[in-house]
Amino acid sequence: RNSMKLQNVLPNDIEKRSMEIIAEELGEVKLDEEKLSIIKRVIHTSADFDYVRTLHFSEDAVQKALEALKNGATIVTDTNMAKAGINKAGMDKLGCKAVCYMADPDVAAQAKIEGSTRAAACMEKACLIEEPVIIAIGNAPTALVRLDELIKAGKIKPELIIGVPVGFVNVVEAKELIMQAGVPYIVARGRKGGSNVAAAICNALIYKL
Repeated sequence: RNSMKLQNVLPNDIEKRSMEIIAEELGEVKLDEEKLSIIKRVIHTSADFDYVRTLHFSEDAVQKALEALKNGATIVTDTNMAKAGINKAGMDKLGCKAVCYMADPDVAAQAKIEGSTRAAACMEKACLIEEPVIIAIGNAPTALVRLDELIKAGKIKPELIIGVPVGFVNVVEAKELIMQAGVPYIVARGRKGGSNVAAAICNALIYKL
């Protein structure tokens, strides 16, 4: 017979208790506080402690992202799932918005003309945004590859790239590419990631403000 006992935790305390368990299991991990809160939020979303090792931050990435959010940034995601996962009340308070262009007819048409993915075409549409831009990619490495080209061409300069696509084809390589692109980044090296992880990083930044 299974002798595991369920904890009696009040609904409002579940997240708090989860964070306590994460802190306990992290033990003596030495990370600066601004990164730690983001890593803990990603672990809370994924139950995967690998992110302690694999989540990489460019210098001042968090500071630059917070400045952008204070200045009414637009977050561009590569899935509607990631967009839906970003805390709307927090965004409204900051005067920010999240957008996803994946289902837009003009994006589909552009992708067809170019023979590219819609995710890549979305990055071209993101070049037209006038507010500070944060790009959050949880699914499509092709978006990161196109983004790298657009940055090199001087067509876009994101305040932050969250590069956490998940998968097996060009995922590892696209993340490494974006770490060399000369813009602030938070990247999950390796194969792991996902829309939920992209949203979790956005939320961790929003909650800091």
